[in-house]
Parts: sequence; structure tokens; C-alpha cells
Amino acid sequence: MPHYIWELKSWPELRWDAGRLLTPLASCRKRQGAFLAGVAALGFETPDAVDAQAEVLIEEVVQTSAIEGEALDRERVRSSVAARLGLPIAGLRPADRPSDGLVQVLLDATLHHDAALTAKRLKGWHAALFPTGYSGFYRITPGKWRTGPVRVLSGPASKETLHYEGPPAQSLNGEMVAFFAWWKASLGHMDGILRAGLAHLRFVTIHPFEDGNGRLARTLTDMALAQDEAVRARFYSLSAQIMQERQDYYDVLERTQKGDGDVTNWLVWFVGSMDRAMSRSEGLLGRVLGKAAFWRRHAAVSLTERQRKVLNKLLDSGPDGFEGGLTNRKYAGMTKTAPATAQRDLAELVAKGLLRARPGGGRSFSYEIVW
Repeated sequence: MPHYIWELKSWPELRWDAGRLLTPLASCRKRQGAFLAGVAALGFETPDAVDAQAEVLIEEVVQTSAIEGEALDRERVRSSVAARLGLPIAGLRPADRPSDGLVQVLLDATLHHDAALTAKRLKGWHAALFPTGYSGFYRITPGKWRTGPVRVLSGPASKETLHYEGPPAQSLNGEMVAFFAWWKASLGHMDGILRAGLAHLRFVTIHPFEDGNGRLARTLTDMALAQDEAVRARFYSLSAQIMQERQDYYDVLERTQKGDGDVTNWLVWFVGSMDRAMSRSEGLLGRVLGKAAFWRRHAAVSLTERQRKVLNKLLDSGPDGFEGGLTNRKYAGMTKTAPATAQRDLAELVAKGLLRARPGGGRSFSYEIVW
């Protein structure tokens, strides 16, 4: 008896209950329309829109890696994103190769979403994810289909739980030829959101590489959504939402991969997660727009580089600012200046109307942005 969906005689054909998807898909489409209309009001090529794209891309890179247990340095990711989008990089730590590789892959998938998806392109993405040829401590072969079995395990070495086994390596060429053919044939011939969910499921089920399959599955999801929306930039991060719901993601994925070919539950979860991702990004866009409006209001104010750096960090943290507010000690630490210099800088920012003292500070005197 087949244990995984790729062992079914019907594979790779999948089925779903359209009736159960009608309401969540309609809700998601409604939010998507309103969300993209809000972004369009900015103008997709305006500086504000590019700033919003940068923030979403940073979040996507950090979170898609976090899902796999890899913690990237957000500041280095920001440096890579800024360099590739033509934004200022002064004061940022230089990007590292893993961060830059993932940024490069995600941008290629969305900026060039209308370019053909081929084995060569996909293998190039994989090679960019693993520039050193290592995944953690393990040597892998970047840019090549795996040549051995794959098993998804969790738990301590002595009590591991097997969640999934992929198709045998000798079948991968045929599996991927079928996947590329489906990707091309399905474009424009089925709902774009459902197509993105199915692409994610099919790719991660085939599991063609030794490592990085999850990140590439989410990259393909972003590419499919960019094709659906006909937009060359992402303004919401599905990976950030998956990270928030990681256990649910793994649970519904495992049940679907061990099921009978009915993927309705997976698609219901996927559509809902996308809806929630857009809702989550509405707050992010609000912060970006607030930051842009702040700098427009104060465009004529003369500031030092260190003052501008600290203000940008405060603005990026949103309306709530730093926990406990911006103190003299925090300012001195961020700018590597003496406490007396920090105090003078802060006093100037208050006098110029960019900062104000937080109410109820008591002995712990602190400041916040004047939004």
C-alpha cells in the first residue's frame, strides 16, 4: 500500500474539493486586491515603494532561513538587499555570502518571474544558496540533483521521528521534467494562488536536492505569486507567516504527503496563510510609509550621520520604538560615542522636534520619535 503521495498511481495528479476552497479563496482575493491597490497608490517604482520592497525582502530572507533553523544576521541581509536595490549602504555591516546568495535567488525569481523555469536556472539558485559547498558541517554538492535517498527526521539521534521520505534519486530526472512541464502548462490555466500552493507542495514532495528544498519551494511560491499578480516585487512575506505558523505548516504538509492525493486541507491552509501574510504586511507597509513621511517632513533639517543612523533604527522599529525608549546609553552604544556627545546629540534632536522625552520616565530618562 502506498505510504506517500508520490507512490500513488495517480501521482503527480492531485485533487481537491473546490467547494471548500471557494470562501477562503474569495476572502484572500479580496484582500489581495485591496492590498495591491494600496501599493499601487504609492507607485511601484517610487522610493517609498522600493523601501517597502526592501523591508519585505529582508523579512523574507531572514524568515525563510529561520524556518530551516538557520539564523542570518539581519544587518548583513539588509546590506545585501540595499546594494541590490540601489539603496544607501553606509554604516551597514557588509553582506556575507549565504545572505547575498539567498537575496540574489529571491530577486531573480520575482524580478524575472516571466523568464522560463528550467533545470539550469533552478540548479543555479541552489548553487547560490550554498556557495561554500557546505550545509552547516556537512559537505553537499550544490547545483546537482541529489544522488541518494532523502529522509525528513526530527528529535534526538536515539529517538528520531521519521516524517517523510522522498522519491528515489533515479526517478528525479523524470519527476523534474514533469514538474517543469506542469509549471509551464498551468500558468494562466488555473487560479494563480492555488497554482502557487500546488507548486510548493509538488516541489517539496519531490525534494530534488540534498538540502535547501524548503527555501527553494518558498522561492517558487513567490515566483508563482509574482506571475499571478504581474508585479516584479513582493510586498508581503509568506515565509514570515509560515514561520509564525511553523508547526501547523509541518503538520498539514506531513498529513498531505502521507495522504491519498486529496490536497484540499493543504490548499485551505495555504490560502489562509497567504491571507494572513498580507494582513501582517499591512503593518509593515504602514511603518515604511510613516518613515517616508517623517523624512519628507524633516528633509531640510541638518543632521549628523550618527543622528540619522539612530533615527532610522528607531523608525524601523515602528511606533513602539525600542523597548524602554532611546536612552543616552543606547545612543552612545549604537554610535560608539562618549556619553557627553550622546547627550548633546539627543538634546539637538529634541530641540529640532525629531525626538521628545517619553512620559513617566522617572530615573530612566528616555526618548521616542515624534511621528
